[in-house]
Amino acid sequence: MTTTHAPARPRPAADGARTAHAVVTGIGVTAPNGLGTAPWWEATTNGVSGIRPISRFDPARYPSRLAGEVPDFVAKEHLPGRLLPQTDHMTRLALVAADEAFADAGIDPKELPEYAAGVVTAASAGGFEFGQRELEALWSKGGQYVSAYQSFAWFYAVNTGQIAIRNGLRGPSGVLVSEQAGGLDAIAQARRQLRRGVRLLVTGGIDSALCPWGWTAHLAGGLLSTSDRPDRAYLPFSAEASGHVAGEGGALLILEDAAAARERGARVYGSVAGYASTFDPPVGKGAPRLADAARLALADAGLTAADVDVVFADAAGDRAADRAEAEAITALFGPRGVPVTAPKTMTGRLSSGGASLDVAAALLALRDQVVPPTVHVERTADDCPLDLVTGAARETALSTALVLARGRGGFNSAVVVRAQP
Repeated sequence: MTTTHAPARPRPAADGARTAHAVVTGIGVTAPNGLGTAPWWEATTNGVSGIRPISRFDPARYPSRLAGEVPDFVAKEHLPGRLLPQTDHMTRLALVAADEAFADAGIDPKELPEYAAGVVTAASAGGFEFGQRELEALWSKGGQYVSAYQSFAWFYAVNTGQIAIRNGLRGPSGVLVSEQAGGLDAIAQARRQLRRGVRLLVTGGIDSALCPWGWTAHLAGGLLSTSDRPDRAYLPFSAEASGHVAGEGGALLILEDAAAARERGARVYGSVAGYASTFDPPVGKGAPRLADAARLALADAGLTAADVDVVFADAAGDRAADRAEAEAITALFGPRGVPVTAPKTMTGRLSSGGASLDVAAALLALRDQVVPPTVHVERTADDCPLDLVTGAARETALSTALVLARGRGGFNSAVVVRAQP
């Protein structure tokens, strides 16, 4: 069920495979500043942040105490009771996002031909909260009290599996594990499956590890901000940057072949026109390759940097990483050469869910001709000479967006999305 990380250079379709034009016809969102696509997008364009003190456990004894939690999510209001004992919070969010994406696309999955659709998601760790609960039962009561569902509820491929089972999707499926870059890599793998003749893919990423065990893992990375001020904790590209805030949620998309979408009269948000990924060399052995990923993605789309109207940045919130990304962007566009935004300052970094949420934001930005703001950042650092959209959303003509993402360990990915003509 798992797949490997994509190669650096885009490959042509296999012999005998038709070249499909991948379009997005449905979006489902669970985010810290909005449950559902419409509430999230309204909050995002208005600069409303979902970062606040952690409420799901007592964070007092931890050095970092802020997070982006999905608000007002009561699983039993959205899912049948039989699913609740066997699913982690992360998977419940994913199932709800998939339901919204199908409804948004105007598709009843039960009416699809048996092998016409599949699922490709991204994951970073799997069901941490479920696993913690079962470990507590093991330690305090004994092995006979550990749920049989632990055998799969923790697994990083569980969202793909549960979405496929719930919706009867028996086409090619998989999971990509490349941390923050995973949402883009999953979309790219879904696009490959369309080129092989699959009619429809559910794709993107939803993640959550906001429990004491998961929080320990976040802290171990050493990159979380220790500020207790939601408006100062996550400031990418700022001289005051001191780490990031972790969050949960993400976005799932319905990706279809353009011809099939047109045939059924579907509303189309835009196309996934280009993608590429690269991998950084070991520290001291060469330069980071984020700019290469962006160039290759543009080449895959048949475009140049001059065609890009907005960049959705990875926005690490770490001074060195921000500087490296700014250098990659300015190498392509020149200093302050293109509007850049990081709406994840309103959600925190969502692990495998962050990049697919940025793709959803890019598609809606193209639809509404508006660039959402990077909240809380007042001005960029001198070594990050970017045209960062801050303060309020910026209305401007948009037809092409570049989305960048970097995963821990050296993953770089880039996706180009275009509005429909």
